[in-house]
Amino acid sequence: MSTKPAPEMTSPPAAPRRGWSWVAAPALIFAALTGMFALALTTGDPQKLPSALIGKPVPKTAFAPLEGHTEAGQPAPGFASTDLAKGEVVVVNFWASWCVPCVTEHPNLVTLAKKTGVAVYGVNYKDDATAARRFLSRYGNPYKAIGTDKLGRGAIEWGVYGMPETFIVDGQGRIAYKHVGPITELSLRQDVIPAIEAARAKTASNR
Repeated sequence: MSTKPAPEMTSPPAAPRRGWSWVAAPALIFAALTGMFALALTTGDPQKLPSALIGKPVPKTAFAPLEGHTEAGQPAPGFASTDLAKGEVVVVNFWASWCVPCVTEHPNLVTLAKKTGVAVYGVNYKDDATAARRFLSRYGNPYKAIGTDKLGRGAIEWGVYGMPETFIVDGQGRIAYKHVGPITELSLRQDVIPAIEAARAKTASNR
C-alpha cells in the first residue's frame, strides 16, 4: 500500500516589524511641548506659549461672586465677559489661595492697579471661599470685582495653562496681551505696563 508524501507545510509570511519610532513619536512630541511650557513658565515670557486668543474677543463667560465677600457691607458681585467691553482697558487675573506663585505675584498686582489705574478683575480658580477671603484680607485686594471658577470651565474657555495667569483686555473687549505665570517686578515694568499703555493707545485710536 503506497502512501502519498505529506504536503510541504509553509509558514505564513511574517508580519512586518514596526520600529520603535511609532511608539516613541508621541512621547517625543509630549516631551517637546512640556519643555516649551516649562521654559515659558520659568522665564515668564508669555510669547513662548501659544496665544490663540490674542486679538480675539474675550470668551463668553460669567463668573459667580465669591461667597461671603463683601464691599462696603454689601455682597460683592462677580462679573461676566460683557463687563470687559465698555471702552476701557482692563486686566483679568486668574488666581487661587493655594497657589504659591500667586502669593509672590500679589504685591505686584496691587502695584499694577495703583500705578496704572486700570480695573483689575480677579477669577478665583477652584478655591475654597473662606481661604480666598483670608488671602485677600492678608495680602490686599486689588480687584474691582472677583468671580469664581469652581469647576475650572472658565479657565478652559480662556485657555489658561495654570495659576496665576493674566490677560489685558482692550476697550473693545478683545484680548491684547497674555502673561503666563506670576507677574514679577521686572515683567510688570518691562512687559505688563507697556502692554497696558499700548492697548490704551489702540483703544483711543479706535474711538
